[in-house]
Amino acid sequence: MAQAKINAKANEGRFCRSSSMADRSSRLLESLDQLELRVEALREAATAIEQEREILLEMIHSIQNSQDMRQISDGEREELNLTANRLMGRTLTVEVSVETIRNPQQQESLKHATRIIDEVVSKFLNDLGNARSHLMSLYSACSSEVPPGPVDQKFQSIVIGCALEDQKKIKRRLETLLRNIESSDKAIKLLEHSKGAGSLALQQNADGRFN
Repeated sequence: MAQAKINAKANEGRFCRSSSMADRSSRLLESLDQLELRVEALREAATAIEQEREILLEMIHSIQNSQDMRQISDGEREELNLTANRLMGRTLTVEVSVETIRNPQQQESLKHATRIIDEVVSKFLNDLGNARSHLMSLYSACSSEVPPGPVDQKFQSIVIGCALEDQKKIKRRLETLLRNIESSDKAIKLLEHSKGAGSLALQQNADGRFN
């Protein structure tokens, strides 16, 4: 009888300790789950800041190279460039880095995709038209929607092998490059139009003098 009471008491102690450990473990797991949500929110916020930094730098660069900047006086252009350079410098003081966890295959896929884009970029000055077409096929390979033009199937298979965050970064880079090409093309066309108009005016003045 006494032994049965002792065993019952011992079992009760083990049950209490087991229950307490389970509750403690559950609380810890709940805390970690909440922290995981905050960690992901931190990464998303940092990524948003990283993207905003890229957009600001692109916009400042675009203003400095705009046609409007070419059509103002040298003094005004110098003053505006000083302001733009100051803003560029302040933007560059913001350093945000969100590292992506990759396995070896994803790392290799990212290197391959980056190398392909870099090769297209290196040909910008020699052939802007073909560079645009090639970039469009690369961008279409990253789009989840039905692309308006041809898709680079090889590049698509490479991008699929990248980490999800890298896929988004590759797409954003291609979008930025396409915008830059569009801006450059417009600037070239405006410059050619300006030259053509100037040549026509000179010709008309010359004709007027001789008539």
